Amino acid sequence: MSDTRKPMPPSRIRFVKGQEVVPEAAKTLEGSNGQSEGYALSFKPLMVGEHTSIIEVHRGKGLVDPVHAHGDHESLCYLVSGRMRVIIEDESFIAEPGDSWIHPPGVVHYHETLEDSVQLEVKSPAIKAWS
Repeated sequence: MSDTRKPMPPSRIRFVKGQEVVPEAAKTLEGSNGQSEGYALSFKPLMVGEHTSIIEVHRGKGLVDPVHAHGDHESLCYLVSGRMRVIIEDESFIAEPGDSWIHPPGVVHYHETLEDSVQLEVKSPAIKAWS
């Protein structure tokens, strides 16, 4: 597993229309492509600040992230639509629209997409964890 994480440069604009942001299809996530292969996964980096980013993540039904932890950032997540199983350390949750969760630095976690889903993810610092 190679690490694909890298800092994201700050946005040069102060306002963006979400529908104008082109989604980036992901080939790897958190340094691994094994579990995401064959399932739809894309990222729309909506805005990047000096220390945080907000990203719209589109996940196809059946996608299972690689089990991972990241010591270089934390992630706050909010489910806009769909349904996902969220596993954080030894706890499992079913996320539905309006639910939110956190991945603190160094904590093992992953997601299983139960229905096509859209989530918002805030990362601090702003790290790109896909390629």
